[in-house]
Amino acid sequence: MQTDTQFWKIYLDTCCLGRFFDDQTQDRVRRETEAVGTILETFRQGEWRWLVSTVLEIEVNRNLNFSQRLRVRSLLARANQFILLTEAEISRATTLESLGFKSFDALHIASAESGPADILLTTDDRFVRRAKRVSEQLHVRVENPHTWLQEIIRNGRSQDDGS
Repeated sequence: MQTDTQFWKIYLDTCCLGRFFDDQTQDRVRRETEAVGTILETFRQGEWRWLVSTVLEIEVNRNLNFSQRLRVRSLLARANQFILLTEAEISRATTLESLGFKSFDALHIASAESGPADILLTTDDRFVRRAKRVSEQLHVRVENPHTWLQEIIRNGRSQDDGS
C-alpha cells in the first residue's frame, strides 16, 4: 500500500481521454471530464505517475476524428511510463476475456497490471461493474475517475494513510 509520500501510478483508459470530446452539457460527463483534467494536471505537476500502453495507443489511433486523435496522442506523449504489449499481457487478457471483459478492456487491465498500476480509471460503467464483480481475480483496482478522485480528496490523496 502507498503512503502519502509515494506516487499513485494511474492508468487512464481511452474512455477517460475521450471524455473531453463528449457532450459537456450533461452533469455526469462534465464531472468526469473535470476529474480527468484534474488527474492530468496532477501528472503534470509530478505528484502522480501516468501509465500508458501499446493498447491505449492502438485504440486512440483507431479514432477516425483526426483532430481528436492528434490531441489525445499529444497527451499520451506526456506519460511517465509506457507499457509494451507482450505475450504476457496477451495471455492475461485472454484469461480476462473468459471472465466477461471485452477484448480492449481485458488488454487495458493486463497492461495496467503489468505497470503495475495502483488504479485503472474508466468512464465505462459496464467495465467498472464487471471489474467489481471479479475484483478478487484482478491485480488492479478499476474505478470511475470522478468517483475515485472524490474518494482520494476525502482521504487526503493517499491510500490507507490513516487520514
